Amino acid sequence: MSAQENMALARRFIEARLKGDLEALDEMMAPDYVSHPKLLPDQGPGREGTKRALAQLAAAVSNVRVLVEDQVAAGDKVVTRFTVHATHDRGELMGVAPTGKEMSDMAVAIYRIVGDKIAEEWSMGTIDSTMRDQRIEQERIERERMEQELLVARRIQQASLPNEVPSLKGWEITPVYQPAWEVGGDFYDYFELDEDRLGVVVGDATGKGVPAALVAEATSNMLRALAQGLGSSSPGDVLAQVNETLSARIPPNMFVTCFFTILDPKNASLRYANAGHDLPYVRRRGGDCEELRARGMPLGLMPGMSYEQNEIELEAGEAALFYSDGLVEAHDQKGEMFGFPRLRALIAEHNEERSLEEALLEKLYSFVGEAWEQEDDITLLTLRRSASLS
Repeated sequence: MSAQENMALARRFIEARLKGDLEALDEMMAPDYVSHPKLLPDQGPGREGTKRALAQLAAAVSNVRVLVEDQVAAGDKVVTRFTVHATHDRGELMGVAPTGKEMSDMAVAIYRIVGDKIAEEWSMGTIDSTMRDQRIEQERIERERMEQELLVARRIQQASLPNEVPSLKGWEITPVYQPAWEVGGDFYDYFELDEDRLGVVVGDATGKGVPAALVAEATSNMLRALAQGLGSSSPGDVLAQVNETLSARIPPNMFVTCFFTILDPKNASLRYANAGHDLPYVRRRGGDCEELRARGMPLGLMPGMSYEQNEIELEAGEAALFYSDGLVEAHDQKGEMFGFPRLRALIAEHNEERSLEEALLEKLYSFVGEAWEQEDDITLLTLRRSASLS
């Protein structure tokens, strides 16, 4: 073939490549065709690998136009400098989602021609840097979207928490809420019931971000409304009804753990039920630490659940600690978890020189170290009976 024929073949080959014309490519490729550059990371160097890669790239763009700017033929090789214009609007291209924007690729290709076939190819262009820039831009937009979602979730979460701590003669209620950057579904609440009783709830919705915050707020509001509307003295009945409502409305693969107790301040009793939440601890006067056990499945998993109900009394100076899993599941630099045994031991050995919450957080910070990145929200709520109810 003449130099002019070789250059014409190179132009046809470039146009067929960009349009994904596999039939035309098949006719122009030599049986032992080899492509030295890779358009895609997993591309094979032969005919079939090249055709598959070109088909994927062509399927991602539309309105393809090629401008050949210069060509030189020498011996069995043709060097072509060209520019491609295309709209990236159909599919993923080199790991970048469709942008709908027109892009340009300036490229140089060298083809070795044997007879009337393309036998070997070397090429390079600006498409890699163009797509890298677009990938960086998409990652920036995604980061900003996620940060905005986390900000909205945090506002929802904080707005759902109570503004004031109830004042009960003979009792101290101390909440501590320490959010992580990754917003979780922690919530706590306390609300008045009939006969001067107080409902106290601590819970955690699975997941993070806006979905978890919305489910947590909905669950907290639902529990408060049902407990106050029913005037029920049965935490188990309240959890059962919340579970029925939530099971029909909660998004798939989500559920809520929740511990609900009703405090009767006059006789110092706690009547409680548990929907799969971490077991609270009660520190007795003698230094013993016991768990508040009650069987029950998390809310929203399945309808028709019943919840065991138990009751204890607190003597003067005794306290109950309710918490979320952000405390016990914190890890140190070696991957060791803070854990339930450590928490229980710390509660048992706690003295009255300072608050239990301050002591636990200090031990946590010492355990995880200065480089710790908080993985989940931490919620602590202490209900302590003073020395006397009178």
